[in-house]
Amino acid sequence: MKLTFLGLGVMGYPMAGHLAKAGHDVTVYNRTRARAEQWVAQHGGRFAPSPADAARDAEIVLMCVGDDNDVRAVAKDALSGMSANAVLVDHTTASAKVAREVASAAGARRVGFLDAPVSGGQAGAENGKLTIMVGGDAAVFAKAQPVLAHYARAVTLLGDVGAGQLTKMVNQICIAGLVQALSEGIDFAQRAGLDPNLVLDVIGKGAAQSWQMDNRGKTMVADKFDFGFAVDWMRKDLRICLDEARANGAALPITAIVDQLYARIQARGGGRWDTSSLIRLLKD
Repeated sequence: MKLTFLGLGVMGYPMAGHLAKAGHDVTVYNRTRARAEQWVAQHGGRFAPSPADAARDAEIVLMCVGDDNDVRAVAKDALSGMSANAVLVDHTTASAKVAREVASAAGARRVGFLDAPVSGGQAGAENGKLTIMVGGDAAVFAKAQPVLAHYARAVTLLGDVGAGQLTKMVNQICIAGLVQALSEGIDFAQRAGLDPNLVLDVIGKGAAQSWQMDNRGKTMVADKFDFGFAVDWMRKDLRICLDEARANGAALPITAIVDQLYARIQARGGGRWDTSSLIRLLKD
């Protein structure tokens, strides 16, 4: 298929790479041109100077950018170059509100739209093992799903436009509480004189097991925080969660506390540390 990928960050770069490896004709766009040139040198295809140029004649346009404002700007430009009956897929973690805005703009041009945020981090993108949460029309989803499967272990339609973003919010709410609990547990084990790595090996075989424990527990013990998803991005995501909760009446007391703990990490200069760095706050 003729595909376009907009946004070649730590997630988008390998995701687009999987599409090229699968044999698709891929055009890319990135705000920093050197990054797009690097991608083409590695994977082939071509790069374009703008989202509109990149999206022209593409059957499916996929994007993974920064936040709501980025989504609005990039989608507006891309849609100006897209043909009727094409599909725009947004992998950005953004608000359900902006997903509905873009869907409306896409519909006016007879372009299908899916909000499709991902979970699995940089490693998941590189290994093609992302979990993709999708909102949109079932017929549009059926067209895009085989393409998304190139970099995913699960691609699930959860409801109408916005449902993908709302599900990603649930994901981030759950992660926030898990990381803080894991931080407290490891710190407790260390202060109690236990071998924390041995403790993690044991409890990781029981009801306390989680992805966070398996993939971040021992790096937290080692005081290493240069893995995966950055605190700056998590705070952006939690802001979206808390804004949505204010609108729908959900109570997120633990999420609100963890958001403020991450603010303290940022104040220490740890905005680019990964989210497991919460444990640093317990060491003083």
